[in-house]
Amino acid sequence: MTGEPHGKTLLALTRGDPSGIGPELALKAWAALHQDPEAPAFLIAAEPDHLAALAQRLRLAVPIEPIGAATDAAALFRRALPVLDSKLTVKGKPGSPHAEDAAGTIASIETCVNLVKAGAAAAIVTNPIAKEVLYRAGFPHPGHTEFLGALAERLYQSSVRPVMLLWSPELAVVPATIHIALKDVPARLTTDLLVETGRIVAHDFRQRFGLAHPRLAFTGLNPHAGEGGAMGREEIDVIAPALAQLKAAGIDVSGPHPADTLFDAKARKTYDVVIAMYHDQALIPIKTIAFAHAVNVTLGLPFIRTSPDHGTAFAIAGQGVADPSSLIEALRLAGRLANECPAR
Repeated sequence: MTGEPHGKTLLALTRGDPSGIGPELALKAWAALHQDPEAPAFLIAAEPDHLAALAQRLRLAVPIEPIGAATDAAALFRRALPVLDSKLTVKGKPGSPHAEDAAGTIASIETCVNLVKAGAAAAIVTNPIAKEVLYRAGFPHPGHTEFLGALAERLYQSSVRPVMLLWSPELAVVPATIHIALKDVPARLTTDLLVETGRIVAHDFRQRFGLAHPRLAFTGLNPHAGEGGAMGREEIDVIAPALAQLKAAGIDVSGPHPADTLFDAKARKTYDVVIAMYHDQALIPIKTIAFAHAVNVTLGLPFIRTSPDHGTAFAIAGQGVADPSSLIEALRLAGRLANECPAR
């Protein structure tokens, strides 16, 4: 990516769970970015009164400007935080979420996706949600990523397979399986799944990140990548056939590699992204290396979506101590991706 100025790019930020740290992060992100001419402008789909009260309580000098449409939000951003008014009232308190707020959390996501679909915003950035709160309200999706995939299929009328990427300048990782029990991973790990994941990652690294020939490194599933079958056959029976198919398609892949030697500084110079076999195999190294500034990016969607690489942090919500670094990086990355590699 070239690093060209992208200050005229407007992003749509969701509110996340209003009882978590999302609203505080949004206020702090505006304070950090609104005077930077190269930073992307953003609006947030939320409740103006709730944000204004929080800013006052935390003594954050953030003017709140309710808006009814995205028009002119980019210009407004330089002097106030544009809030696309949900016309709702937040029921929960900081650190104490309320099930009645789930509808507003879902509506905020839908609103932001619709803005991108309509061309009113260039990308969507999502604040953290609390899945257990949404589940109590009947939310049928395993998580954020799956919900965005369902919205994309409905709005864009095309088949979608979302892929989770955790990105930082130091390391990029993709978990092939995500929010499932560890005991279920071997059964869900198929050659077809790995081939599809590899194709999506390679495509989006070319189209979104501007890498002409992205290098994909695959981990093994078992210790020592199976040790030639002595510690498991998934590397032989599942992973190696997937790599052969990807190589035949012209994609630069390597592996399966032992996961315990793939993430040191020297090894990271040999690839652009790691495709790991399960959630923690991917997320432990990137959260160790780049916890404060890693960004969650959803690949495989017809629009750009980023988010901070952390949760709602109810334990510290409303205390003024939440670190906005990851959200700021998510906004900056979304702006760069939207500016240089527009949505498909």
